[in-house]
Amino acid sequence: MNATQQGKANNPPAIRVYTQIPQGQAWLECYRGKCPVVACVLGFTETGLIPGISAAGATPDDRRYTAIADAEFLMNGVQLQPSYPLPPLHRGASPVLISRAVIEGQQLPLYLFNAGLPQPPAVPVIDFQGVPARCLSTGQAMEQATVEHLFAQGLLWGEKLAIAAADSYVILAECVVGGTTTALAVLTGLGIAAAGKVNSSHPTCNHDQKWKLVKTGLTSLDSRDPWSLLAAVGDPMQVVVAGMAIAASRVGGVLLAGGTQMLAVYALARAIAQKSALPWQPQNIVVGTTRWVADDPTGDTVGLAQFVGEVPLIATQLSFVDSQFAQLRAYEEGYVKEGVGAGGCAIAANLYLGWTNLDLFHAVESIAARYQQKSKKTSRSSND
Repeated sequence: MNATQQGKANNPPAIRVYTQIPQGQAWLECYRGKCPVVACVLGFTETGLIPGISAAGATPDDRRYTAIADAEFLMNGVQLQPSYPLPPLHRGASPVLISRAVIEGQQLPLYLFNAGLPQPPAVPVIDFQGVPARCLSTGQAMEQATVEHLFAQGLLWGEKLAIAAADSYVILAECVVGGTTTALAVLTGLGIAAAGKVNSSHPTCNHDQKWKLVKTGLTSLDSRDPWSLLAAVGDPMQVVVAGMAIAASRVGGVLLAGGTQMLAVYALARAIAQKSALPWQPQNIVVGTTRWVADDPTGDTVGLAQFVGEVPLIATQLSFVDSQFAQLRAYEEGYVKEGVGAGGCAIAANLYLGWTNLDLFHAVESIAARYQQKSKKTSRSSND
């Protein structure tokens, strides 16, 4: 091995393009050195309260507050006494540690949107006056009027965000507990064979549990009309981000930050654009996630991306193999994997200021160390 090969081996690429490779590589080169705008859309579905459906909170009651707590941490970082502490997990740590490390370290502009939460976060958000979705198994997740209202808000703000990003791109992130199950429902309703291909926050995806819920929810749906589908089995984030992606793509680049959920959003945006004859520029859009999602042996994200078609799937190659924290090493065992724009922010960290995998690793380790220290101080204070 010569010196060049040795250097490449010790410093592997920070980003890998998995599908639509020429298009994905061209997108990355187009936005290298550009500062993105980050927008995180928060939503809730009662699907996330079903026992065992998600690991994004140790109990159903914890999961009721996951998005609210993640939003606060994403905006404020480590605080001694947050209004909503990050919920306990059986294993792992919230992916918001990754997103916050990038936003804080590279001073990326951040917008938070409430598409439909049980209660408002303790930080400033743009409130779309949405409501939490009912469990998708009801087949009546949202009122169609709510879906149409949220889509209109997404269109409006997608244009605003793209203008704010100027000649750069917009990162559209999400936080919805149970969102991979609503994603499976939407993909299936759109005629995409997604069963057995989606991801989850569990180390082994709970495909059977998800599929039973989806089959029940879709039982009475006799149309692939996207509005009817969303009202039946969707969640409030999906329709907002679909609208944002359509509008923002007309102006500049869009990075849909997530795995299964954002593949579903892309497919949904395409269906809505076709149904309503809306102009958009799909070639300006990529889906960006983590390698824990892209390489998940208990799902098939790459195969799903190929089924969805057209949109490149790219992923950060960040690794926590050498982390000093067991909660971060748990990612290498398949826990958590993604969320709150973690993969998209990690990709942006390399594109904007050229952070390597090692730079990003150290930034996340630093914020994890501060968070652990804060937790110890809080524990001591409560015991005094």
